[in-house]
Amino acid sequence: MPPLLEAALNGDRDHPATPRTPAQLAAEARSAVEAGARALHFHPYDGASETLAAEPCAAALRAVREACRGVPISLSTSAAIEPDPERRHALVGGWTELPDLVSANQGEEGIGSLCELLLGRGVGIEAGLLSPADAEAFVERGLAPRCAWALVEPLAPDADDALADAAAMEATLAAARIGLEQIHHGEGIASWAVNRRAVERGHGIRTGLEDTPVLPDGRPAAGNGELVAAAAALLAAR
Repeated sequence: MPPLLEAALNGDRDHPATPRTPAQLAAEARSAVEAGARALHFHPYDGASETLAAEPCAAALRAVREACRGVPISLSTSAAIEPDPERRHALVGGWTELPDLVSANQGEEGIGSLCELLLGRGVGIEAGLLSPADAEAFVERGLAPRCAWALVEPLAPDADDALADAAAMEATLAAARIGLEQIHHGEGIASWAVNRRAVERGHGIRTGLEDTPVLPDGRPAAGNGELVAAAAALLAAR
């Protein structure tokens, strides 16, 4: 099986093509899958705001599943959406339609109990490692054998800094003998440097409007399909 290519469709990216409604998410998801994505990640919205509330999450999941049957779908559980750990736990616990996976940032307060809640409901965990400290916390938590994969996602805007953080996180996982599949991405133009390094090292990669609004040459991307096509070309040339 070739390395995984995941599409992250929105986040809070300010871009004309950023999807927010269920219909927009479905259209961008279809475009990403047609361009080569084998997994989808997105943040449901309630009007203009990201949300973890049950009804908008269910509506978004249904729309994307209808458009992309059989493709694994991941939702965010980021503290940026709901910073209060107890309220976040209650909101996620109230989900009526479950994603296949969630991204769970390992440096966030309350993430251990949230992962246990989701694993108990049969939801897979993408372990989000945003920094070397997150990778160390993940190792200490002992969660790796129960996760689907590790998201190595250095968010430094400078490419050299992002690459150094990606290497440090990879080394931490290797030192702990964690052989979990890794999916790498960064932020902005630096995301492409992180993607290229990951491809060279045999890892999966993620791209999409949540991660970057630009193509590898710095030109603005029209949407998720164009970004995924560029990432697929990186994988094809490995």
